[in-house]
Amino acid sequence: MAKEENKAAAGGNGNAAKPTLNVLAQYVKDLSFESPGAPKSLRGRDKAPSIGINVNVNANPLSEKEFDVNLTLSAKASFDKDVLFNVELVYGGVFRIEGFPQEHMLPVLFIECPRLLFPFARQIIAEATRNGGFPPLMLDPIDFAQMFQQKMAEDAAKAKVQVS
Repeated sequence: MAKEENKAAAGGNGNAAKPTLNVLAQYVKDLSFESPGAPKSLRGRDKAPSIGINVNVNANPLSEKEFDVNLTLSAKASFDKDVLFNVELVYGGVFRIEGFPQEHMLPVLFIECPRLLFPFARQIIAEATRNGGFPPLMLDPIDFAQMFQQKMAEDAAKAKVQVS
C-alpha cells in the first residue's frame, strides 16, 4: 500500500493534465474556382496539363487554449499558355489544445492541425474541379512535418542574415 501512495504523491495518479487536441469546428473560409476558357478549355487533350500547387498554413490564437488554423491550398492547371482552371481554398479549423509543453505548440499547430484538416480540404478541391467540368483533382498527401522543418530553417537563415 505504501508503494501506491508514493506513486500518487509522485504524480502517477493520472490527475496530471494529459495533452489533448480537440477539433471544435471546421469551415470553408474562402473558396474560388475559375475556368476562364470554358467551355473551350473542357475539351480533351493528348497530354496532361501542367498543374502548379501551393500550400500554406497559418495559425492564430483565439484564447489561451483555442487556436484558428487555416490551410490554404491553390492549384492552377494550364495547357500551353491557356489557364484551364484555377482553384483556391482556405479551409479552417478551430482547435482546443491543452497540456502540451510550450516547445511542442508550434509543431502541433503547424503539423498536426493541418494534417487533420487536409482530407476535408482535399475533398473540397476534388469536388470543385469535378463540378467545374474537369476530372477531380486528387491532391497527393502533404508532409506537413517537412514543410514545418523547411519553414523553421528559412526563418533561422533570415534571422542569421538580419543579425550579421
